[in-house]
This record gives sequence, structure tokens and C-alpha cells, in this order.
Amino acid sequence: MRTFFPSESCKETHLNSLNPQSWLQVERGKLSKVSPHSPSSLESLIKVPDPPILPFFKPVDYVEVIAQIHRELESCPPHERTNLYLLQFQVFKGLGDIKLMRRSLRLAWLKASTVHERLVFGAWLKYEKRGEELISDLLSSCGKCSKEFGLIDIGSEFPSEANPSLSDGAMINQKSNLSGTVSFQIGDEKITCDRQKMATLSPPFRSMLNGCFLESVSEDIDLSKNDISPMGMKVISEFSSTGILPDLPTDLLLEIMVFSSKFCCENLKDSCDRKLAKFVSSRNDAVELMEYALEENCPVLATSCLQVFLQELPDSLDDERVVDLLTSVNSLHRPIMVGSASFSLYCLLSQVAMDLDPGSDKSALFLEQLVDSTENSRQKMVAYHMLGCVKLHKKEYDEAERVFEVALTEGHVYSVIGLTRIGQIKGEKLESFKKLSSVISNYTPLGWMYQERSLYCENNEKRWEDLEKATELDPTLTYPYMYRAASLMKKQNVQDSLAEINKILGFKLAVECLELRFCFYLVLEEYQSAICDVQAILTISPDYRMFEGRVPATQFQTLVREHVPNWTTADYWLQLYDRWSAVDDIGSLSVIYQMLESETAKGILYFRQSLLLLRLNCPEAAMRSLQLARQHASSEHERLVYEGWILYDTGHCDEGLKKAEESISLNRSFEAFFLKAYALADSSQDPTCSSTVVALLQDALKCPSDRLRKGQALNNLGSVYVDSGKLDLAADCYINALKIRHTRAHQGLARVHYLKNDKPAAYAEMTKLIEKARNNASAYEKRSEYCEREQTKIDLEMVTRLDPLRVYPYRYRAAVLMDNHKEKEAIAELSRAIAFKADLHLFHLRAAFHEHIGDVSGAMRDCRAALSFDPNHQEMLELLSRVNSQEP
Repeated sequence: MRTFFPSESCKETHLNSLNPQSWLQVERGKLSKVSPHSPSSLESLIKVPDPPILPFFKPVDYVEVIAQIHRELESCPPHERTNLYLLQFQVFKGLGDIKLMRRSLRLAWLKASTVHERLVFGAWLKYEKRGEELISDLLSSCGKCSKEFGLIDIGSEFPSEANPSLSDGAMINQKSNLSGTVSFQIGDEKITCDRQKMATLSPPFRSMLNGCFLESVSEDIDLSKNDISPMGMKVISEFSSTGILPDLPTDLLLEIMVFSSKFCCENLKDSCDRKLAKFVSSRNDAVELMEYALEENCPVLATSCLQVFLQELPDSLDDERVVDLLTSVNSLHRPIMVGSASFSLYCLLSQVAMDLDPGSDKSALFLEQLVDSTENSRQKMVAYHMLGCVKLHKKEYDEAERVFEVALTEGHVYSVIGLTRIGQIKGEKLESFKKLSSVISNYTPLGWMYQERSLYCENNEKRWEDLEKATELDPTLTYPYMYRAASLMKKQNVQDSLAEINKILGFKLAVECLELRFCFYLVLEEYQSAICDVQAILTISPDYRMFEGRVPATQFQTLVREHVPNWTTADYWLQLYDRWSAVDDIGSLSVIYQMLESETAKGILYFRQSLLLLRLNCPEAAMRSLQLARQHASSEHERLVYEGWILYDTGHCDEGLKKAEESISLNRSFEAFFLKAYALADSSQDPTCSSTVVALLQDALKCPSDRLRKGQALNNLGSVYVDSGKLDLAADCYINALKIRHTRAHQGLARVHYLKNDKPAAYAEMTKLIEKARNNASAYEKRSEYCEREQTKIDLEMVTRLDPLRVYPYRYRAAVLMDNHKEKEAIAELSRAIAFKADLHLFHLRAAFHEHIGDVSGAMRDCRAALSFDPNHQEMLELLSRVNSQEP
């Protein structure tokens, strides 16, 4: 999860100024009427907190960093790979790419060179995949399940400490008057042992029994003051003869282990270490034995205890005993517990602790251990910045300032934000402004730099300028839109305010932006629009709390619900058709949310919800909805369909196909045939499978379903016909889909017109889609393919305004510039997008441009960056090989 660190000054201001009672009488459950444009109501509801400080590794030039990591991975020794993959993970985390983060963790796990590394990264992957147990169960039902991150047999991973040199070189006592036995007095009991066999246990015993000490001529030796019991001594005597330690109680093993440490009996100690490790089966066992393991230098036992703690994350960090043990380990004990993987371990523990509570003492303690485990500058940047964020959250300003300074000194420029926020808290606003200005002057400017500097501007005009520049450099930053929208609303410029917040919601469904727009609608008393936004929020994040976490969003939903008309079941379906047809995804989410409150057939509604969430780029929420669909399925065959989609969406296409076939065997339903067609088209490499896909979609269309789904099936069938060259059949499918208001079919029909060499008709068809669709950036992009060059430029500029995350417009404009021999401008166009959008296609094109102008180092950097995103991309591998051959 992303952890945010809003500035303390902002939090206090927001909380103190919030007075929602003027609008929402939370306790009384009523909405009061207030003049929608009164200053007090505006101030109480429309408050934009300062942008969060992200506790992530955010290099100024992330491309250079990931390219460098790729370069180092090619030539580094095996034991260094895991740390490089961990750094790669940190970069991807800063970029917000969950799939790439997991891939880096998985590579670290696969390339681990020690049991400790495998243990840490296996536990980390398990933690990242928590909540996905259902997927494992479903794979198991398909006969494909493996406990990848299960328990490791720690003892088998450690080499034996057996040392035959002692027995081979044991010095024989030459005094002929001594017997071959020796008796050890322990209290009132004597234990008779073989002198020479005891001498082989360790150098101290050898010197005692065969050396120049007094004991070497004694047949009775008193060991009463050495904390060993008669029973323990008998076991040691037996071990000296057999080299085997029998099964013993834990207390006796601990006693023998302490004795073996005292007398340097390495083989005996190793045997105790391994025996004790087998007793670690619960968290209580691990807590009780870890301290002994560290004090007596028992790596097998210590690692076994650690494994239990890690396997139980995050729950184990709610146990103060575990936290105390793991945060009090010193630099001498850490290698015993975790070998050379200390930095990796405390990276994991710090993340888990911060996910639980970023302002907790345990977060700070784990991060202090992380700092103490750093070995190089890049690790220091990560560790000190994270620690600074937590210290700032805890209001330990002087300490936070110190560690942010270290992170900045090591090269983490983003940490300057921590220093400027502390400066603001200390009343040094001008100094904070100067620090940001210096950063902007000395580095390639990035959006966050201007965004941060805007907080310290002397007047609103200058602040507005900085925020405009921030959006120009990084249009994905939410704060500038929110600030501008709130400012406009306070000036009662309603339409421009809504237009501003809608800009970002058009391409990035950020709940904080939905919350702000919800507040706008409350102020304007547009309750239907307000409930739409709060229900979208609750769909994405069911536990979301508004106004800095003070009020559950569910409570606002309940209150606003009283001010909108009630709909019948028929009304709900009509509203859903209207909004789905208008490509109004947020509106569709709201309608489905309301339907779920009253409809009994919830499975299909949750399934529709998951489709919308995928379209809105909310994969985690989509998976949650799919799982709810499975949970609420009304029949076995329906449940199998949802299980198939769950498997398909998590990359298990063949298993998803099996679930579809199982469902069809029980009941020939639309959704089962649709799933099978979809999965088969994706998984089959056989070009002739298109006829099978067509037959499956035709079977689906013969089954009962609603117009929304049948429109999708007709649209998909049209696409298959197009790929097969059957354009007339494709056109019929698209026209029939449009008849039942499947608006996206305009795009397919436009493609048919284009393939029939009727570009004007294709353009006109896409224009219809643009006019109908509420979210139409993709429609403009597609229409640009059917225009003359000047209109293409206009359409692609519109795409970038509506959705700056779509990369095709940048690539097109760059290619045009390159054709016009404007190489620098072409590369600058791509670089503009790369600064905020890490995309393989952008890297690929820029690498080709660099190669074209003879910039070998630039081409090499972009090739390596691209291959960090997709190591098997064939064209990039070929380009890298070609560029490599040109390198001096």
C-alpha cells in the first residue's frame, strides 16, 4: 500500500478549519440547508492538504538508475544480484508499478545465493500476495498448485560444522600409569568417560585431558561449577563416542549448547543448534529460543526463529516481543540471524511496519536498524529518506532534519522536500523557497520540484505559475489540479472549477480528487452528482474515510442518499444502460453500487463492477469485486465462470479456460461461452483457432443475457471477423451492436470502413463515438489514424490534453519531428513523456533516435532501461546488440 506523509502544518490547519456540521449533521443524520456560495460553507468543506511526502526512492533521473542497475546485473558476482534487484524494486516502487515491483522481488528470490536471502524475499513475496490465497486454491483445483514460499528446511541449507581434525590430531597422553577413562564430578555424581574420545570434542578438552594442565594427570575432574547437569554430561559422553545427539528435551539441549559454547565443542554445538531448530514450530517457540540462538551464536536456530516471524507477517509485528527482539539486534548478532541479508530483511520489516502505522515507534526502530545495515550510498539514500519521513510524521523535527540532510548529501534530491517542510514548520518559508529554487537550477526540472516550491511562494499568482509548470512537467500530480479547482470554487467560478478537477479524473481515478469534487457538489447542492462520486469512492476503497480520516465515506453516502430520488429496478437498469452506453464509467459504478444495495442477484453485478474497475485501471479493486462475484454466485456454473476470470486476470489463462469448459458442461450460458472464447483467443498460438472463437461467440449470443453483454460479444465477434478478413460479416456485427447501444462498436465499424479504403466514413464513425462517449481520449487517438496530417496533429493534441498518459501521441509527434530532421526536438518530445511515464515503447523509440544521431551512450541507456521493463523484448535485445557493437 502507498503510505502518505502529509505535512503536520497542513494536517492541523485542515482539522481545525473543518466544520462539516454546517453541511452534514453527522450525529443527527441530516443535511442542513446553507447558502451554497457562503464563504463559511466553502472554507469548511473545500480544503486541499499539502501534497504528501512519499517514503520512496525517487531519483531525479530514474532512467539512468535502472539502466545502471541493468548494466551491473550483467557483470556482478552472484552474491550481489539480490541487492541490485532490491534496488530495482525500490525504483519501480517510486514509479508506482506493482507488477514490476513484484517481478523484481521474484528475481531477487530466484537469484538468491543464500538461505537468508531466499527466506527474506520469499516472505516478502508472500506478504505482497496476501489476500490471494483464493488464487492458490483455484490453481490447486486445476491440478497446478505449488507452495512457492512455504517453509524452508533451514538445517539442510547450512553446511555441517563437523571437524575431523580434532580426532585425527588428538594428542595421546603418554603417562602409562593413567587409565583410559576419566571421571567428571558433578555435585554428588560421577560420570565416567573415555578420556581420548572426550579429548576429541574440542581444543580445550584436548589440552585439559592430554596437555600440560593438572587435569591431564587426574582421573577425577570436578565440573560442578560449569552449569552442566549429570544427565547433560552423560549425553556429552555418549556424543563423544558416537557423534550422534539423541532426541532430548529443549531445556537439556539448551544446557548442553551453552556448555558446548563454553568449551568450544563445535560439532556438539552444531548438533544442538540443529536439534533445537526442529523445536521451532510456533511464534512462542521462536520468541523463547531466539535470544539463546543469538547469545550462543547458533545460526540454524536463529534463522529458524526468524523464518517463523517472517512467515506470520504482518501479524507477528503486532507482537511486542517479536518487535523487541528484531529491533534490539546489534551488528554482531545480525549476521547470526540473517547472514549478509540484513539490509533486505530490514527493508521488508520497515515496509510492513509503515504499512501498519507510518508514525509508530516500531517503524522508526526498524528503519534505524535499516540505516545501520546500509553498505553503500544507494542503500543510504533509501534508508535515510524513509527514516526521515517517519521522524517527520512523529514530529521529531530536529532528528528528521538530520536524516533528510544525510539522504540529500548521499544524492537523493527528492529528500529536499523533507527539509523544506521542516523549514516551513520552523517559520523559515523563504529558506525553503530558496532550497527548491536551487534544486530547480541545478537539476533537470521535474514536476514535483515546482509543486513543492509553490507551497512557499509569497503570492497566489506566483504559486499558480509554479503549479502550472508542475502540471506541464508531470500532469499526473494531483495536487495542482486540486489546488486550482478549490481556488476557483472559492472565487465562485463553478464551471471552471469543475472543469479543472475533471481534467485529472478523466485519466486518473484518484480518490482524493473524487472527494474534493464530492465536496464541490455538496456546496452546490447537486446531490445526485455528489452521491455518484462518494459511491465511486466506496467501490474503489470500501473503508475510505473523508476529511483527513475523520468521517467514514459510508456515513456521507447514507446522508446524501436521503436527498436523491429512489429508483425502481427498471430505473436502475435504464440508468446503467444510459451510462454504460455513454462510456460514463464513474456513473456506471455509482448505479451498480446502488443496485447492490437492493438487488438479490449480486454475483452478476459484482462482475460488471469488476469490468468497469479494470477499465478505470483499478486492478486491485477489480479483483476484489471478482472475488465478491464468486462469493455471491447463484449457481455452480456461474461460480466457475467467475473463478475462470479470476485465473485469467492473474495470468493463468489455460486454467481459466478449464473453468469455462467445466461451467459449459454444467450449463450452456452466455458468460461461460464468452469466457472460453476470450481465453482461447488469448492463449492459442494456432491461427486457425479463430473459427473456434467465432463458433463460441455465436453460441454465447444464442444464450440469454442482457444487451450490455451481448453488445460486447458482438463487438468481439466483429474483431475476429476483421482479423480474418471477413469485413462484411464484421460490419454486420458492429451495426447490430450499435443497435443495442454498444457505443464502442463505432470504433470497430470505423476500422472496417478504413480497411475498405473509405477513410472519410471511418473518420465520421469515430466522430460519432467522440460525441457519445464521456471518456473519449481513446476515440480521438483512434480517429487520428483516419485524418490528414494536420487534423491528426489536432486530434493527438486533444488526446494529450484529455489523457497525458497515452503514449502514442508523443511517439507520433516525435516521429514527425524526426522526419523533418528536427532530431533534438524529437528526442525532447519523448523525454517530456518519459519524465512522468515509464513506458517501454517510449524508451525503444528514443533509443532508436539516439542511435540514428550517433549518441551511443544515450541509445545504450534507453535500451537497458527498456530491458529492465521487459528483459525478453526481442527488438530491444537486437538494438542493444547493435549499439553494443558501436561502443568504443
